[in-house]
Amino acid sequence: MDKSIQITVFYILTHMGLIFFLYPANIIESTTAAHWIPICIGLFVHILIVIIYLTGLQFFPHKDLVSIYTASGATMTFLFLLPVGVYFLMINIIAVRAYSEIIMIIFLSKTPLWAIMGLLLFSATYLAYKGLKAIFQTGLILAILVLPLILFTIVVSFQNVDWRYIYPIWNDDFSFFNKSVYYKSFFAIGGSFLFLGFVHPVLPYRPKMVLLSVIAILPLFLISVYVPIMTFGQATSSNFLFPYVMTVDAIQLSWLMFNRVTMFFLLGLVIFITLFMALVLWKTARIMHAFLPLRNQGLLVILLAIFIFSCALFISDWKEIEMIFGWNTPLRFYVVFGVPLSVLILGLRQTKGETTP
Repeated sequence: MDKSIQITVFYILTHMGLIFFLYPANIIESTTAAHWIPICIGLFVHILIVIIYLTGLQFFPHKDLVSIYTASGATMTFLFLLPVGVYFLMINIIAVRAYSEIIMIIFLSKTPLWAIMGLLLFSATYLAYKGLKAIFQTGLILAILVLPLILFTIVVSFQNVDWRYIYPIWNDDFSFFNKSVYYKSFFAIGGSFLFLGFVHPVLPYRPKMVLLSVIAILPLFLISVYVPIMTFGQATSSNFLFPYVMTVDAIQLSWLMFNRVTMFFLLGLVIFITLFMALVLWKTARIMHAFLPLRNQGLLVILLAIFIFSCALFISDWKEIEMIFGWNTPLRFYVVFGVPLSVLILGLRQTKGETTP
């Protein structure tokens, strides 16, 4: 049965959770004008790798990414599957620690950080333990409940914009290529799409529907950066850790019975991040299961959650989060580019009747 709706909705939700927190600050810090240039370069990369990935996966309609690599030999498993597993593990450690601190700063300033991390990770672990179908069904239900509020907030975030701040439109300085913070922004560009290679045997989907969801999220990248700039200006926005969150916090709606729109917006994004973490945790357990074929994959989910929580406890402050985030950047690019290209090459070789050594 076709599950394209679940897949496309989940694709949008997880990317929204990644885009509106850290991505705007990365782009604003990387350049002082014509921000659309680094944004569009990232979007071009995103579209390209997704198309390559989907094209490669079509050669393996009844296999997931783990089965593709394990069937291709030990070399491919070592070169790609193992790095993907390490990458997913690092993503979850970073996500648990970073988003728990965001929750503490904005919502629960008096709550111990370890308690917030435990609650966030417990929610993700429970969903991952229940399995892939539970994650996506939960995502669809939450999208119906939360997505309208998020979209409403995005629309009203234009309340205080000054369109003159959009200038200058062009900038001859491409020095953002030399700044590490720009490459950190690719966490939002390439952080979520790999799940498409894990779900197809269980949740079949049409590639065209996925591409529609890719098109749907493209404006969000521009909005998340330009709305803060057009509200506060480049100089002020560059001082914020979460520029778009600050923009939403500045919204004043006298006809709305709630004082702070920010609460609904952030709660929605935290829910989306929890879904993202649950899926990444499930994918990590799926990869580990290929190396440790236990009867119950759920046990691996629990063990991974304990390991992730333990690692997150050792991260003392935000500077260490950014340092680990930087360490993860080379691995991120290796996985984001290497996996789609390798799957496509393996698919093309399969059609020619070749085998991978």
